[in-house]
Amino acid sequence: MKRQNGFTLIELVVVIVILGILAVTAAPKFLNLQDDARASSLQGLKGAIDGAAGITYGKAAIQGVESTSAANTTVDGITVMYGYPTATSAGIGAAMTGFDDWQVVKGTGTNVGINQTIKLTFKNSKEDATECLVTYTSAGGVDIPAKTEVTSGAGCTPSSKSAD
Repeated sequence: MKRQNGFTLIELVVVIVILGILAVTAAPKFLNLQDDARASSLQGLKGAIDGAAGITYGKAAIQGVESTSAANTTVDGITVMYGYPTATSAGIGAAMTGFDDWQVVKGTGTNVGINQTIKLTFKNSKEDATECLVTYTSAGGVDIPAKTEVTSGAGCTPSSKSAD
C-alpha cells in the first residue's frame, strides 16, 4: 500500500473555518473605513468653509467693507461682519456651495454678532450633536478673523434616524 502525504479534507476544513473566524473578528479593526470617511468629510467641509470665508473676505476688502461691524452689511448677497461671512445661513451658508448637504446643530446659526457660531454635522445626525461636527465662528473684530474647527470623536457614528 502506498501512503499519501498531505492534509485530509477534515484538517483543511478546520483550518479554513479558523481563518474565517479570525478574518471576521480582525478585519473591522484594520478596515475602519467608515470612520475614516466621516473624518475626511469633516475636513473637506472645513476646507470648503475656509475657502468660502477667504473668498468673501477678499470681495469685502475690494468693496471696502472689511472693517464694518454692521450686521446688515452684504457682499454679493452674503451677510458679512468685519469682512467675513456671519455664522448664519445668510452668511456662511450663502457663501459656500453644498451647505444644504449638512445639518445645522440645534441652537446654533441663528444669531448675528461677534464670535457667534454655527455648527454643521451630517444629515440625519442627532439635532444636538456634540461630536462629529464642524464649528464656524464669525469674526470677533477687525484683527480677529473667523475660524473653523473640526470636532470628531467616538460619537462619530450615524444615528438610526431614517433619511427623509
